[in-house]
This record gives sequence, C-alpha cells and structure tokens, in this order.
Amino acid sequence: MDAISDIIINAVEVVKNAVVKINVFKKQRVRLAPAGEGSGFIFSSDGYIFTNSHVVNGAEKIKVTLLNGAEEEGHIIGQDPDTDIAVIKIYSTGFSVAKLGNSDDLRIGQFVLAIGNPYGYQHSVTSGVISAMGRTLHAQNGRMIDNVIQSDAALNPGNSGGPLINTSGEVIGINTATIRPAQGLSFSVNINMAKDIGGTLIREGKIEKGFLGIMLQEIKLNVRIINFHKLETHQGLLVVDIEKKSPAAISDLQKGDIIVQFEGEDLQNSNDLFRRLNADTIGKHVLLTVLRRSKIKRIAIAPLKRTDKVQFSK
Repeated sequence: MDAISDIIINAVEVVKNAVVKINVFKKQRVRLAPAGEGSGFIFSSDGYIFTNSHVVNGAEKIKVTLLNGAEEEGHIIGQDPDTDIAVIKIYSTGFSVAKLGNSDDLRIGQFVLAIGNPYGYQHSVTSGVISAMGRTLHAQNGRMIDNVIQSDAALNPGNSGGPLINTSGEVIGINTATIRPAQGLSFSVNINMAKDIGGTLIREGKIEKGFLGIMLQEIKLNVRIINFHKLETHQGLLVVDIEKKSPAAISDLQKGDIIVQFEGEDLQNSNDLFRRLNADTIGKHVLLTVLRRSKIKRIAIAPLKRTDKVQFSK
C-alpha cells in the first residue's frame, strides 16, 4: 500500500469511533417524525458532542448513533446560530473521544479529511486540501459566520457537524456548509473558535458576544509596510464586505481596509479578533487600527448583540 493511503487510513482510525450520526425528530400533528439528519463527534469523556446548530435547532428528540450501532438519546446543552455551533450530550459510557487540534497551526495547501454521514451513508470519508483560512460565510439564517476554513474536501447533506481532521487524526474544524452549484468549495468552523464557543455553552447554555458585521479574509502584509509602520504582526484582516445596518456600516470602516490591531494589540488571525469581541465589548466603543492605502488609521466602533437594532445606516 502506498504511503499516502497509509496516512489517510491511520488518521481515520484515530478518530472514527468518536464520529456519530445524528437524527432529529420534530412533532408533526400528534407524533414525532424524522426532520433531518447530520453528523457530530464526541469531544469529551463525559459525552459532550459538537455538531451544527442548523442540524439540531428546533429538535424535540435527538437520536445519536455510534459507529458500533449503539443508539443514545442526545440532549441539547446550548447552541450559537451565529457560528452554527451546537453542543449536545449523551449520558452513557464506553465511547471514544476525538482529540481536538490547533487550527492556528493550519496552512494553505495542507491535506485534510472530512468524516460524516452524507445522505445517511454512515462514516463516509472524503479528502482535500485547505484552500483558504479566515473566511466569512453567509449562514443558512442569512447571518455571517466568521473565521471559517475553506477546503475542497467534498461535503454533502448529512456531513454537517462532522469533523474536519488533519493527517494526525486531530479535529481542526467542524464541517458546516457548501456553496451550490459550485464544486470544490466546502467550509468548516475552525476548532479553536469552537472550543471557545463550546466551553461557554457548556458553562452557561448560551453565549453573548460582540458583533461588527464585517466579512474578512486573512492576508499576508507587505514587508515594506510592516517595516515602515513598525508592525509586530505579519498578517492582516482584509475587510471584504460590510453587512448593512451593522455596527461597521455606521462606523468609518470601509471595504478594503486591513485590520491589524484591536485596542492597540496586534491581531495574528481572525480568531484573535473574534475572541476579543466578548460580552464586555457590547455597546462600548473599541478602537481598530487599520491600514488604508498603506496609511495607518484608527477607527472607533461599538459592537452590538445580534438582537440589537442599529438606528442609522449608510
């Protein structure tokens, strides 16, 4: 057997027993009826499972099927539609646990594998490479999911919520979406953001965070600009688009700006920015340092909760 096949087989072997199939049931008239399915993976020894919010949202019963065929009832612990992340829990023992990796270490061109249950075909494996990182994706609810990994690993209905893994078998993303009819465009929420969101959901059952309303892309900064402005970071966050009636829309932020600092602290990637947009920032002005046509500009912006309404728009 060739070396690449050995790498894939070994990586799948590490995580496969932690990957689960999720069936959702909702009440229709007087009985529960099947209302969709997806994937997930167990990430803690006490039975916590990551999946997508859009998979389990509105579920009145959740059936979790392990690789060995055992079925358990799943219980929603919390979900965050803005990142399409949900945590559910099973109350049983003897299951395998996936190892969570570090998505900050990922590189464009890196080989990745997706595992899930497309169209009900349990534990299907597809492969690809990372095409881009730090993307922003329009979710099914119309909102923008920040800090997404783009790859060309094939995803289909039923893959949602399953793991994206590296060649060591570590989970580095949660598969969430494709763009149809495009081919080779698949998206996964990076696992570092999922760790932050998941921890809060487990502790509090919900999450509040600041929302700016910007679509971003991570880019490398020109060496001359880094040296001229004495920047510590070598990366920036390019503002690709601005959501209407959002905090960004009523600020001085513009498409094409490159965000390099938050409150005077350098940003290494998208995760750095969104980690800082916690509940304490809601309604308070924060200072973004941006590059605009190679010049430094500082912009005050007040993050809001998603439910808050902006009074003015451009």
